[in-house]
Amino acid sequence: MERIRNKKLTAAVTAFAVVACVVLLVLYVLKNKSGYALVSVVMISLSIVPFFLSFERRKPKARDIVPIAVMAALATVGRIAFAMVAGVKPTTAIVIISGVAFGPQAGFLTGAVSALASNFFFGQGAWTPWQMLAWGLCGLFAGMFKNIGAIKGTKSLILYGVLASMMFGLIMNGWHIIGFVSPITAGAVITTLVASFYYDLVHVISTAVFLLLLGNMWLKKLARVKDKFGVMQTG
Repeated sequence: MERIRNKKLTAAVTAFAVVACVVLLVLYVLKNKSGYALVSVVMISLSIVPFFLSFERRKPKARDIVPIAVMAALATVGRIAFAMVAGVKPTTAIVIISGVAFGPQAGFLTGAVSALASNFFFGQGAWTPWQMLAWGLCGLFAGMFKNIGAIKGTKSLILYGVLASMMFGLIMNGWHIIGFVSPITAGAVITTLVASFYYDLVHVISTAVFLLLLGNMWLKKLARVKDKFGVMQTG
């Protein structure tokens, strides 16, 4: 029980630290009208924090690493497969499923690795750490909400998927504003949000659809894998 509590505390502290740092850095950029490169570097650092925390606490074996690699690969392939349909990102749903099935750290890693790996196809850039963070948080919070009982069935899973997709959109809109808008004004922020509304809406709807179609089925199969092979039993 003590080990489980430590893992939950680690996930909670990590999530708080990431969110707090993002808020502080965004405020810094808004005040100084520059500095997105600094933000990107810090985002990269933050994105690997859960990895080291997870490995330090769990001492993972190959059986713990393989599910993350498989889910990240599926999320990467899913993003590439739907690349021609603007706004449709099955990656988000797969990352959420990974977090619910295997826990917060696994969810974060699945999201971060998916963003990094898929951008070898779409192109790497200063936006990559933002995507790593955004998808990582989708998986991290999915695992945390599952642990506290907030995600129990299909309806709550889909509701979380909607909220997570909105969070992803806000984070990436933040990157666009910080990286490309100068000067940063209320009007420019509103214009950016309006311009991205359609794509964010499609993302939200597609995530809900993918979770409706795949959520329960995949979670049942992953639960059997987890029980049979003893994967991340304390995650």
